[in-house]
This record gives sequence, structure tokens and C-alpha cells, in this order.
Amino acid sequence: MKKSNLPALIGVMAVLYIAVIPSEPLALKIVFKLIPMLLIILLAFRQLPDKPVPAMRLIIIGLFFCMLGDGLIAVSFVAGLGAFLMGHVFYVMGFLNISRMNKTRLAATILPITLYAFIIGGQLISALQTEGNQELVIPVIAYMLVISLMAVSAMMTGNLWAIAGSILFVISDSILSWNMFVSAIPYSDVLIMTTYYSAQFLIAGSLATLGNSVGNEEVNRISM
Repeated sequence: MKKSNLPALIGVMAVLYIAVIPSEPLALKIVFKLIPMLLIILLAFRQLPDKPVPAMRLIIIGLFFCMLGDGLIAVSFVAGLGAFLMGHVFYVMGFLNISRMNKTRLAATILPITLYAFIIGGQLISALQTEGNQELVIPVIAYMLVISLMAVSAMMTGNLWAIAGSILFVISDSILSWNMFVSAIPYSDVLIMTTYYSAQFLIAGSLATLGNSVGNEEVNRISM
């Protein structure tokens, strides 16, 4: 398969899953849900340079755990949440290893994300407690902390692909959790999966330009 055809194929399979594949049988739904992620992981591998730095491998591992979460969440919300949490942990480790952190960028990033997480998280926790789902409060809080850290770490890289992907991931999960626990959102399935696949596509695509930035930093260190 030509590299240039892969993004188009990802788009076609994502649209097929979102718009065509029925909810039943569940096994078929899960299989077609995973196909776009398999292709996105293939895309990520094709973005790697000949000698990828460890941070890039961590991001690919993160993609794999998210794909695992895609399958698990259809049968167990907690198991799926745990797999996605692990995926974000690997994203965080990968992004932090190639971040360009400074105080100004950190402050400009962490304040709005913290405010957003506080507002959305407060509503979710209140809804969980009202509906008698106290057992989900701790897992949801843990997940929100990790995905917020993922967004911050992605922004610290200064890579537009990674930044856009992390923001879309936060939006996707916000729609999913709000629709599940707070109130119904029209066309939630379409909105969730469209933003989710776009997020993962951008994170995978970021490996090409992240590689360039890592290479430039290494050159700068050598020349100093």
C-alpha cells in the first residue's frame, strides 16, 4: 500500500464504521471500530525515521493501548477506561521526553486546561454521585487527571499536530462522558468517533514532524 493512500483509507474505514456498520452484532461492530486504529498505528510506524528516538516508540505504544481500549470499552467501561488511561500515560512519557518546556508556555497551557477539567469534572462527579455511581468517581477523576496531563505535555512539544490531536482527544472524551453521565447530546456517537479518530490520526501524524524537531534539537546541542 502506498503511503499516500493510507490517510484516505483511514478516512473511508472511519466513515464506514460511523455511518454504516450497525450496532449489532457487537463483535462485528468492534472489529470495524478497530480497523481505523490499526491503520492509524500503521501510519505511525511509517512516520518513523530510520533511527527513532524512544519517545516515538512510547507514543506508538500509547496508540496500541488506546486501540485496546476501543475494544474493551464496548464490553466493560472500567476495563476500557483503564486501557485508555495507560495509553495516555505512554503519550505523556513520549511527549515529555521531547517537550520544549518553559515557564511561560507551561502557565499558558496548564491554567485553561485545569479550569476546563475542573468545570467538566465537577459536573461529571456530581452526576455520578446523584445516579449512585460512586464506584466510578475515583476512576473518572484519575482518568481526567491523566488526560489533562497528556494535553499539557502535548502542548509542551510545540508540535501543531500533537497539540491539535490532544485537544480533539479531550473534546471526544468530554462528549462521551457528558453523554453517558450528565445529559444526552444529539448525534453523540458521530461527534465522539469523528473527534476521536481525528485525534489519533493527528497524534500518529505528529511523529514525522516530532522527529524533525528532535533531530534539530540534537544538532543544536552538538553545535553548542
